[in-house]
Amino acid sequence: MALKIETYSNAKGGNSFFKALGHPLSVALATALLEKLHAAGGVAIYDPLGMIEGFAEFYPLAGLDVRGVYVQRLEDLTQSRLGLATLPVSELAHSDAATLLVAAFDAGRFVDHIRHLLPTGMTVVSLDDMRLPDAMLTNPRRYLDPLNFATNFGFLRDTATQHTRIVSCDYWSGLGAVQLPRVWLMLFDTQGQVLVQWEEAIAAPGASLIIDSQAVRQRFSLGEFTGTLYMHVLGVARHDVVKYALDTYGNDDTVLSCTHDANAWPSDLFAGLPAPRDDESVVMWIQNSHPVPIPLGAVGLNLMGSDEIRTVPETIAPFACYALDVASLFPEARWPQQLEVQAGRYFVRPRYEIQVKHGRSRMAHVNVERNDLVADAGIPRMADYLGKGYILPAPILPVAHWHSELQPTPMSTAQQNLPIAAIVYDASGSEVARHSFGCLQRSDSVALDLNALLAGQGATLASGSGHVELVYDFSHGGSADGWLHSLCRYTQRSSGHMAETSFGAHVFNTVLTYKNEPQSYAGAAPGLSTRLFLRLGDAPLDTFCHLIYPASTPWHAQSDTQLTLFNRMGQAIAERKIAIPCSGSLHWRYAELFDAETRQRAGDAAYIVIRDLTCRLFGYHGTLHGDTAFCMDHMFGF
Repeated sequence: MALKIETYSNAKGGNSFFKALGHPLSVALATALLEKLHAAGGVAIYDPLGMIEGFAEFYPLAGLDVRGVYVQRLEDLTQSRLGLATLPVSELAHSDAATLLVAAFDAGRFVDHIRHLLPTGMTVVSLDDMRLPDAMLTNPRRYLDPLNFATNFGFLRDTATQHTRIVSCDYWSGLGAVQLPRVWLMLFDTQGQVLVQWEEAIAAPGASLIIDSQAVRQRFSLGEFTGTLYMHVLGVARHDVVKYALDTYGNDDTVLSCTHDANAWPSDLFAGLPAPRDDESVVMWIQNSHPVPIPLGAVGLNLMGSDEIRTVPETIAPFACYALDVASLFPEARWPQQLEVQAGRYFVRPRYEIQVKHGRSRMAHVNVERNDLVADAGIPRMADYLGKGYILPAPILPVAHWHSELQPTPMSTAQQNLPIAAIVYDASGSEVARHSFGCLQRSDSVALDLNALLAGQGATLASGSGHVELVYDFSHGGSADGWLHSLCRYTQRSSGHMAETSFGAHVFNTVLTYKNEPQSYAGAAPGLSTRLFLRLGDAPLDTFCHLIYPASTPWHAQSDTQLTLFNRMGQAIAERKIAIPCSGSLHWRYAELFDAETRQRAGDAAYIVIRDLTCRLFGYHGTLHGDTAFCMDHMFGF
């Protein structure tokens, strides 16, 4: 059964209440509050905001002598809470409880309103007893301000042969942070036990933020570890999402991959988990994101389009990190089959790791599957105004060196069919090939070999590389909800090393808007500009970037894109200008655009910000170790 607490709403955004309850430092404070309540005898509960049942999901109230649950809103009198009929708070004066729990943060105002109703001798406590210290809050005056809980979960591992690195930068100083942000960190092992807690200083405005597993292990004299890194950025401005790239690397070329942040909100469902090939194992890392266990059988997998759910036969401890081998639940599943994840709001977006037998490994992530959508009859009708409408752009890496394939992945419970087509563009912006999938059914799992598509249609990419756009195509019927996703998989011809990434569709580069599209990171639609973060690999790795200029309707003929290179202290070192044709792309390398002297001045831990005020670009990044290994994922913006 799913946790009964809201984590994220597509209408309202992220929920700070569950973050406040589940912060690792809140656990001891909440436990002390419960001990006080148990010792008090009879307890009355005042629940003006409807928070008590969410609190009870994390901190069970079993055994507490609850004498009544009181509410403020008359509309709430039709509800029961904690299994009790609710009472109007105006009747609190008749309570025989010794203690009143006000189920709210910043509870002073609520207490002042009812002080005259308190029976003589009644003690008042509230959730303010479990507040974090004010020094950790951006806005102490409003505890549930999302800026107070700029948190996320990282995956961190360090063994004799495998290591991880989390890479980001201070983007909050540029958004108006009053002081340099700080990063509070707690590392848990696979069993959910705390290994170490510390604070990381950000060296200067705009400076790089790098947490390397080898450095952590050495700094704190740790043994080998695998687990969850809880990250809380303190003193942020405007943006409460902690974004980062996650690199996995090893002592040799068999381990090199990159993915990105976990998305800080646990979901009911995830999807896009690929089944293994015959020579592969697929392990999904479940990172329990709460201070409560995941009960036996509460989470599981099913083949996409099937109702048969097979559940995890173990209890997963609070904040533990559990390696779920897909074959342990579905030994018969094989690529290109894909699986749906029944997550029950217990964990954030999980990574999965694919190990080739006696060979290489790679890591990627699944995506949030929405359960709040319905088929949108307006999408087919919008074609006259929005042209191609929703576009999912993905690279076709230089065909001489890479093999590229694409797999559509249903990503909402409303998607019982997917009426889609793939359009291939040369880097110059010219369409060179097109493939109709028809109207796929939810249970269909189809992988499209893009190199074979080009060969089969006698098409070539004159520029050597290009991109593919997955779009809706209603010529065979079907419906759409705008939440179109795909997995894209790439193989380096020289080494056989593989990487994969997945993302969703948006409307791109049109002044007309439809349901908050084209998406904007900074405000209301339309989002018609670009700000992307490109982390750079340290020597001997080179960094590549594949920028795509998708357009639902014709837009500016070329982009006007600026690349600014920063050193690890956030100081601008150099700039370059590039122009990408509309519906085209550009595949480039750090070492090609910035000469050796400039790269030396930038030094290690440098990064690039990609900025364009004329259009919205979509980007993919990766690192390259010659002809022996590479990694790739989509980029993040802020």
